[in-house]
Amino acid sequence: MNGKKGLFITGTDTGVGKTIVAATLALLMRRKGINVGVMKPVTSGCTENQGRLVSDDAALLCWASGLSYSEDIAPYLLREPLAPLEAAKLDNVTIDLKRIKKAYDNLISKHDFVIVEGAGGLLVPLAENTLTTDLVRILDIPLAIVARPSLGTVNHTLLTCYCARRMNLAVAGMIINSFTKSPGLAEQSAPRQIETFSGAPLLGVWPEINSNDKASIVETLAQRLAEHPDTNAVFEKLGI
Repeated sequence: MNGKKGLFITGTDTGVGKTIVAATLALLMRRKGINVGVMKPVTSGCTENQGRLVSDDAALLCWASGLSYSEDIAPYLLREPLAPLEAAKLDNVTIDLKRIKKAYDNLISKHDFVIVEGAGGLLVPLAENTLTTDLVRILDIPLAIVARPSLGTVNHTLLTCYCARRMNLAVAGMIINSFTKSPGLAEQSAPRQIETFSGAPLLGVWPEINSNDKASIVETLAQRLAEHPDTNAVFEKLGI
């Protein structure tokens, strides 16, 4: 790879599979021999292990990228499964974008590419007068938008693309995650409509993997995508 690059993974809603997508991309890149770093700047709803809060999302990203868990990878760990602003208030914490930027800069100095997973969607509040869009802007990296395949996804995805462009954020493309084996009419037409009206490339329609183990889902997705002829083209679109 020439130069150091990054990608910010956002979603059209909560629960669309951002962590799965981020981890799968990290695993694919690692297997391509790319020195990839990962980051989950803010995690709400952390679990406690031996008296310390742990981000399960960040742990999965570390597993996929082969990295050891560190503070730079997960700077803000919040107890309650709430929007970051509210969870941070309960923990008497103020999320500081400068601290996140410093952690990101540390990671990018060690890796050729860094995948950053956001919390929820683009307009999620992180602190008073601070949205996720402000974090993307300060990191200065393009977005990959993760969408669900079901009815309503066209509207949600186009709104997210519109929001990003209005705020002068670059959109690298979109990934429709967890696409069912037996799609209805809404699911069948959604990918075409999203790509047509968003003006951004559709980077992939990823299949639904039935498993309760996230690492197993990532492993299966990575294997299937590695064998798919379009995957290299997707990496080229992302500048990888």
